[in-house]
Amino acid sequence: MSVVEKQDLKAYCLDTARRAKAASAELAIVTGAAKNNWLKESARRLRQRKADLIAANEQDLDAASGYGLSDAQIDRLRLTHESIDGIAVGLEEVAALPDPIGEVIESSIRPNGLEVSKIRVPLGVVFFIYESRPNVTADAAAICIKSGNAVILRGGKEAAQSSLAIVDILNEVATRLGLPNHAVQLVSSTDRDAVGHFLSLAELIDVAIPRGGEGLIRRVSEEATMPVIKHFAGNCHVYVDAAADIEMAEAVTVNSKCHRLGVCNACESLLIHADVATEYLPQLAKALIANGIEVRGDERTCELVPEAVTASDEDFAAEFLGPIISVKVVGSVGEAIAHINRYGSHHTDAIVTADLATARRFAASVDSSAVMINASTRFNDGGQFGLGAEIGISTDKFHARGPCGLKELTSYKYVAYGDGHIRE
Repeated sequence: MSVVEKQDLKAYCLDTARRAKAASAELAIVTGAAKNNWLKESARRLRQRKADLIAANEQDLDAASGYGLSDAQIDRLRLTHESIDGIAVGLEEVAALPDPIGEVIESSIRPNGLEVSKIRVPLGVVFFIYESRPNVTADAAAICIKSGNAVILRGGKEAAQSSLAIVDILNEVATRLGLPNHAVQLVSSTDRDAVGHFLSLAELIDVAIPRGGEGLIRRVSEEATMPVIKHFAGNCHVYVDAAADIEMAEAVTVNSKCHRLGVCNACESLLIHADVATEYLPQLAKALIANGIEVRGDERTCELVPEAVTASDEDFAAEFLGPIISVKVVGSVGEAIAHINRYGSHHTDAIVTADLATARRFAASVDSSAVMINASTRFNDGGQFGLGAEIGISTDKFHARGPCGLKELTSYKYVAYGDGHIRE
């Protein structure tokens, strides 16, 4: 790319961010009813224009082989009449959620009569960098619209035409309804330098949210001049306690690991108490192996499971995102907690136990965004937690943690009502 084109890219990114900033100021005062109408009308238009969306998607599918996408990735990229209906339903579900903006989080009247309220407000402008799935474009736009934020969408080139068709519909509806232009913008350039330009614009962009591989997230974290909501990995654990029910333990472990292998809330490591390992571990391993999972274990695991191979220290820290699980026999719940806090990624960890005191200790001591008690790790999800659509799952502690729904895309301000009050 020439120097002139590089300069043009920088100017394009700056103009895009400026438009988003202006739109965010308008969107912050749009009523909840107007935002809901935008989403519901967009859902209606998506259904009406299925043929246009599928035609755009065909362009992406035609180019997919050139990007080296796997069959599974191409399948996730594909739009059908049914999947478009699902995208439309997603917009309607977000519209049906309570509007967080303007919520009075808490309020008090001071002894001098000053009324002080803590009011929920939008963050402002969100820069969202994400993997190439068309439904993510719609979900992210919807959650930002509903939470009063302008959004700059930087999707992968693999879904460029599909995403553009979806964003065009959202913007056509916004224009027709008299709602802010440029509240939803899709970055048109596939140049990786564009990301760097946007990450330098802290005066215009309030938060960056990367959703994808660890390399992308680390790059964004290192280059961003604004706050970043992120998670680096999903090394999730299931701990089977001495007081566990074996049938429950098997169901939770298999679901956590095998329901979907390549997702961030899939179990990557199984821990089991030594008191029940001899009796339980062969059954658990057999169920996992029957689902095509390779077991990599410590010395005791390899003694109890002939098919297991010896695990390395790196295996216990790994996010496999595939048909491999690490297994360790531990002597106590305390040892399980220490192992998780050392090797885990602060994402999702589960305990299977009938002992309430042990469950409470585990929940209090494991430093993760979500702790599951007698439930699959796969439940750490915005929809499953009742948040509606999510824009990601954060393993940070600031500003948000866990599934990031509407409220996680807000901040707050204090508003004080007086009657000519002056401070003495």
